[in-house]
Amino acid sequence: MGEELLYVTIAAILSALLFDFVNGFHDAANAIATVVGSRVLKPLHAVTISAITNFIGPFIFGTAVAATIGKGIIEPEFATTEVIFAGLIGATVWNLITWYIGLPSSSSHALIGGLIGSALIAGGLQTVVLGGIVKTVIFMVVSPAMGFVAAFLLVIVLIYIFKKKKAQLVSKIFGKLQICSSIFFSLTHGANDGQKTMGVITALLISGGFLQSDEFTVPLWVIMGAALALGLGTFFGGWRIVKTMAFKLTDLKPYQGFCAETGGGVILAMMAWFGIPVSTTHAISGAIMGVGASKRLSAVRWGIGRKIVYAWIITIPASAAIAALTLTLIQLIF
Repeated sequence: MGEELLYVTIAAILSALLFDFVNGFHDAANAIATVVGSRVLKPLHAVTISAITNFIGPFIFGTAVAATIGKGIIEPEFATTEVIFAGLIGATVWNLITWYIGLPSSSSHALIGGLIGSALIAGGLQTVVLGGIVKTVIFMVVSPAMGFVAAFLLVIVLIYIFKKKKAQLVSKIFGKLQICSSIFFSLTHGANDGQKTMGVITALLISGGFLQSDEFTVPLWVIMGAALALGLGTFFGGWRIVKTMAFKLTDLKPYQGFCAETGGGVILAMMAWFGIPVSTTHAISGAIMGVGASKRLSAVRWGIGRKIVYAWIITIPASAAIAALTLTLIQLIF
């Protein structure tokens, strides 16, 4: 039984790393959309920088989010290997579906939804941590709103400061600054999204008896493995969602891209320090809409925005349904 548990745990950890890779692949648009959309960097250069900084992010901002994911969504006693494995399958499948149709949904909420769906099948309502879910739902609304406001205000301030400068000079200055803001956002993206997989793997190790359950501490090899998987996924990230975020939502100039990345990055950095798992997709989408709206409301293609909001709403129940079906099949087969 011990050897069988080891193999099952290894398979689940590999599925967690696969989810992390798909997370990076799916969310490459978050980190490079604005710098590509404003044509400051070529796509290959942007995604290479993003992949490296996504890897570094978790080492800078700690592992508070990992602890929230690992023990703040479902009750630890119900976080069995099978439940976590089914949750990961639900999240990964939903990510692939939304990537295929080019819809920037949240990998974070896909993971949370997957864990909730499989846990409910395993033991009903008693399995979920209601406080953690309520906090997640609240910040599902708050994080894009904060990104919108932060980016909007930053644009207004910069327009006031540089209103007498030539447009060519402003573009030159912020073309360079946007590389810095892109690096900053990628660091916070890696910190926030990388930690979620770290939390899942640590929960798997505790569930299998390979780590003590009295203290939720993420091992160094877990941090490195999850960060590497996310970075590689970002490097190989597909263009479907990048096109939506970079070119379809609004037209971006370098100073606007700088404001979107800086505003979104500040929100993610704050949440990483406080251990609140928020969606990087939501933060940057809200920020991009904020800089677009600073010109005029019609500058934002609200039809695309509505589709993104619909994806936000259905992600948790959709990934939960896939995970619930997965666990049901596992129980029937084994």
